[in-house]
Amino acid sequence: MSTNHPLETALPPRFRRPSLFTCAIVLVFLALFIQGAMATNVTLERLLRGIVNLGHFLGRAFPPDLSNLDVLAWSMFETLNIAIVGVTIGIILSLPFALLAARNTAPTPWVRTITRFIVSTMRTIPDLIWALIFVVAVGLGPMAGVLAIIMDTIGFAARFFSERIEEVHPGPSEALSATGAGKLSVIGGAILPETLASMTATSLYSVEKALRSAVTLGLVGAGGIGVELAAAMRLFNFDRALTIILLILVVVIGFEQLSSQIRKRVI
Repeated sequence: MSTNHPLETALPPRFRRPSLFTCAIVLVFLALFIQGAMATNVTLERLLRGIVNLGHFLGRAFPPDLSNLDVLAWSMFETLNIAIVGVTIGIILSLPFALLAARNTAPTPWVRTITRFIVSTMRTIPDLIWALIFVVAVGLGPMAGVLAIIMDTIGFAARFFSERIEEVHPGPSEALSATGAGKLSVIGGAILPETLASMTATSLYSVEKALRSAVTLGLVGAGGIGVELAAAMRLFNFDRALTIILLILVVVIGFEQLSSQIRKRVI
């Protein structure tokens, strides 16, 4: 007589057999990975040579050159200005984009579709590409960096804003609508207050992201400390380059810590 419990013999399999589509995706991924690894020509010899060259760089970079620290500090301050101005304007412009892209606040489905396409386009184009475009449009300098960060911030923040707006509980909005409140009153009285904390956190993340972006945008002539870093590397002034890297590290980490403390108090 069998002593097996009926439930023990009816247990589902631990792993399901993958579908043909899943197998095809895995095979395509493996093929792309192998092809990419071969195309990048990653070899042990190159890695060892790279380690030696890195050692030469560090040997020439130490000690850091602090002779023009005031000039570098001003360039870093310019980078901070680019990030703050760009992300502030970008966040302000992200809100109407988000309201037009969210399912529960868009006036019509086609407006929502067009807005989401615009936001996706802004998010898809890298910030360096935006910087190159605006350098051609307005010339070298901080203005190109500010415009690039505005576009990048709208693409980043508007998406998360719209998703948070769509997650709002419909109860308060329906209650306001039942009293005769208009669309704008419902948005201002029910939707935005509930999403304020989440939007604040996203905005702070946008500032952190913009600060790192502003550093790299200078490499293509969009102003800030990136211009100094690019010049130092081209002229093989590795001690000056190390000073710039350390300055960037201190400012970025400091701002991330400040942003973290603000989020803890707001959220």
